[in-house]
Amino acid sequence: MIVLVTGCAGFIGSETSKLFLEKGYTVIGVDNLNNYYDPKLKEYRLDKLKKYKNFTFYNLDIEQTAKVNELFEKHNITHVVNLAARAGVRYSMENPYVYSLTNTFGTLNLLEAGRKKGIKKFVLASTSSLYAGQKMPFEETLPVNEPISPYAASKKGAEAMCYSYHHLYGIDTTILRYFTVYGPAGRPDMAYFRFIYWIDNNIPITLFGDGTQSRDFTFITDIAKGTFKATLTETGYEIINLGNDNPKKLNYMIELIEKGLNRKAKIDYKPFHKADMKDTWANVNKAKRILNWKAEISLEEGIEKTVKWYIENRDFVNSLEIK
Repeated sequence: MIVLVTGCAGFIGSETSKLFLEKGYTVIGVDNLNNYYDPKLKEYRLDKLKKYKNFTFYNLDIEQTAKVNELFEKHNITHVVNLAARAGVRYSMENPYVYSLTNTFGTLNLLEAGRKKGIKKFVLASTSSLYAGQKMPFEETLPVNEPISPYAASKKGAEAMCYSYHHLYGIDTTILRYFTVYGPAGRPDMAYFRFIYWIDNNIPITLFGDGTQSRDFTFITDIAKGTFKATLTETGYEIINLGNDNPKKLNYMIELIEKGLNRKAKIDYKPFHKADMKDTWANVNKAKRILNWKAEISLEEGIEKTVKWYIENRDFVNSLEIK
């Protein structure tokens, strides 16, 4: 079993790669180390993976069809975990083309290369953003035909491509819809990361809305474990939510950060953004049934771990460009 993990220097990709490596699997990691956020953070994660002898890294963009094909010719890849993606709802409105190229066309490149080499499994990272406007808790059977951002639309396109390749070629496929992943060494564009940085540096928080909106915050190690289990489980074709099943308000998350830092937040309120979702909440019954998975880390414990990492790495974080 040789696992290709795309986006291996990303937040979810690095933690998932580490789990495979610790279990003794061979991991081929690819990442284009783009500058959507400061690449130093991606190098920080990547350096931890390079310590494993069963890890091989390629600086590669999944949009490059020829390069992807060469990779599959060079390695006998059996399982693909596609975590490479352009993330961020708001930035997708500024640069929609790159989202379509990476998230949809890049997925097609991997599926086509994998089909030619007879891969056994394909796992796609998708998003809870597809559930906008639906009744909560969000179930996988809900129609998600009206994405409200180019980011969500590009992920919907990737999901559709995955189904086509499963239907035509029988590729065992699991699509994972993640719910607000957070934790140490996370993405600096995520609210929790910026809030910690801003509060600690006495900078006013930019908060879109009044903070009563809720998110189903899911800790990174839980997400990695769910992704690991999905990769090793034959499903045929399934869409599975990975969430905490316990939504919390943004105001409460801010309170936890204030407690961890022993500092009070200054808040600059902005109008609610039309591309954002008001609330998210995952129904995870399918994950429990098929993957024997459920989230274990509460928001209270997760924020404590995240703030602790920040404090221990404060100088490094302060050296990053926080947009």
